[in-house]
Amino acid sequence: MKSNKIPQIRFDEFTDAWEQCALGKLLETAFQGINTAADRVNYSDNGTEILQAKHITTGLVSFEDVRYINKSQYPEYFPKYIPEKGDILFANIGTIGPCAKVTENKEFLVAWNILRMIPKTKESSDFIYTVLQKLNSQGFFEKVTTGNATKFVNKDSMLGIKMMVPDVKEQTKIGSFFSTLDATITFHQRKLDLLVKSKKAYLQKMFPKNGEDKPEIRFAGFIDAWEQCRLGDVAEIVGGGTPSTSNSSFWDGDINWYAPAEIGKQIYVTESIRKITEEGLKSSSAKILPVGTVLFTSRAGIGNTAILKEVGATNQGFQSIIPNENELDTYFIFSRSLELKRYAETVGAGSTFVEVSGKQMAKMPILIPSIDEQTAIGSFFKTLDITITFHQSELELLKKMKQSLLQKMFI
Repeated sequence: MKSNKIPQIRFDEFTDAWEQCALGKLLETAFQGINTAADRVNYSDNGTEILQAKHITTGLVSFEDVRYINKSQYPEYFPKYIPEKGDILFANIGTIGPCAKVTENKEFLVAWNILRMIPKTKESSDFIYTVLQKLNSQGFFEKVTTGNATKFVNKDSMLGIKMMVPDVKEQTKIGSFFSTLDATITFHQRKLDLLVKSKKAYLQKMFPKNGEDKPEIRFAGFIDAWEQCRLGDVAEIVGGGTPSTSNSSFWDGDINWYAPAEIGKQIYVTESIRKITEEGLKSSSAKILPVGTVLFTSRAGIGNTAILKEVGATNQGFQSIIPNENELDTYFIFSRSLELKRYAETVGAGSTFVEVSGKQMAKMPILIPSIDEQTAIGSFFKTLDITITFHQSELELLKKMKQSLLQKMFI
């Protein structure tokens, strides 16, 4: 029988049982940051940044939208409230649970809602930080919060947290392993953030601005002005329908039949949750939609889109777009999903929920270039979206792997 003092997975060179101790035993000291309210701090337009709990997300410290103080005005804060490399910052008031490890010696201050923890040894820093991440992912800190208007976990409660720990050498190896994994996760997150930001910029520059008929950026060889038309001039707008749910012969067939809830953030859809029969199709207003149709949710979550990769039908919660051959490129119009959504939300009506009709969608004014330029633009955004999806998948996989290892490499 496996000892409950040994983790399920560990490095081969370690065999000794882990021992229980309080978090405080692993720390040199811990204290809250500056009480900016009680001290009536006067902020400056520039100077030294003061980090609040909101600036900490697990693993990352953000310096966006921070406030500053003048160092010469508050010399008593320096260097006491300046974190050093290896310190652990834990959000324990208001926002509770996120933590981050200081990875560089940068001069900034921490506010009252951050607990600064200084490990006894720098070698233990990564291990302690990883344990706190594990506890946060398990919802541990939510169970030990106190307070009414403002929730908090007080310092003594934090220092008294019991945990199982190995010797310093094993702590160091485990901490280093997770530090490397975190760095990989951070790389993919930053790459993803950059790609999403780039896509947003391209969407603004590769389609004409209001009142203009040419985009700011375009592919070589295209110089003609884009032409104004209505969406219904270059595409067929098709609604959907639902066969009677009381007739079993209408259901469990081989025809894909989509509901709005199935349209998430994926680019393509290939198979629906429920399927209908040929008899069910004929009994309702649902219609067969060809490959390349852009499904567009027209109610209750208006404006979600996906491209059909296999023929199918939808319920009445859609006004799907079937591009006319040689007039409208599928991925070109899919890339304008935000524009479609804004229009539908503007013209839609309804007392219970906003809904846009097929006739309204057909009247949507839209600027389009030649089909060749549409195809070039569509291909560009398709490649960009595939790259974004790849990094999203990699990131999700790494995060799942980390959660699994957190459970198996700790007690």
